[in-house]
Amino acid sequence: MKKTYTLITIATVLLLWFMITFLGLVGPLILPSPYATFAELLRLFLTGEILPDIFMTLWRLFLGMSVAMLIGVPAGLLMGYFDRIYYSLEFLVDFARSLPAPALIPLFMLLFGVGDLAKVAIVVFSVAFLIQINTMYGVKNVKKLRIVAAKTMKATKMHLFTKIIFPESLPYIFAGLRVTVSKALIMVIVVEMMGTGLGLGKRIMDAQLIHNTPQLYVTILISGVIGYLLNKIFEKSGSRLIHWSGE
Repeated sequence: MKKTYTLITIATVLLLWFMITFLGLVGPLILPSPYATFAELLRLFLTGEILPDIFMTLWRLFLGMSVAMLIGVPAGLLMGYFDRIYYSLEFLVDFARSLPAPALIPLFMLLFGVGDLAKVAIVVFSVAFLIQINTMYGVKNVKKLRIVAAKTMKATKMHLFTKIIFPESLPYIFAGLRVTVSKALIMVIVVEMMGTGLGLGKRIMDAQLIHNTPQLYVTILISGVIGYLLNKIFEKSGSRLIHWSGE
């Protein structure tokens, strides 16, 4: 049923797209026809021209998300479990995560140069705090009754953490990852627009500069599909790995 509605929605959008361009309601410089767009899509993939850009964008995304997880998850576990750490860092975390990451791009380029290090660093900054906060709330929402029962049975702190606190925090951690992977992809593409050798963001800017509208739309569509697939991957893997969620 769900797939049927999804297909109907896609078909409706394509039909509207075709009708708008066929009737000439919008010029091809603003909205190319579906035929021109999908012809460009086939050309880019058959020639392999766009594959290096996809690879570099995914590589920067993977590095940024990996470092953000290595920072955000442990920090969130500590802030959620130890009240002293939480109250000591609460202001700094809330302040830092409120800063608009795109506005800090010039600062990161000044600190790390114009290479991949600056691009990955800004991605890490933009998503690490979200992962940390979701992890922290996961720890704080652990069922108190289970903790009391474990302590009654003389469970050690390590056993309490590994068997109760961390497993019950995983649904929140995966929920945070689902949200942040889309934001991380957005930030990767934004920083690639600022200047780089390869990447979907650079291809979008290049297509806009030379008024290659079909390639512009193709690259945007590819970026959206990548974000959608990554979101689904985290959703499916989370539901399989965390089969005890809600119990």
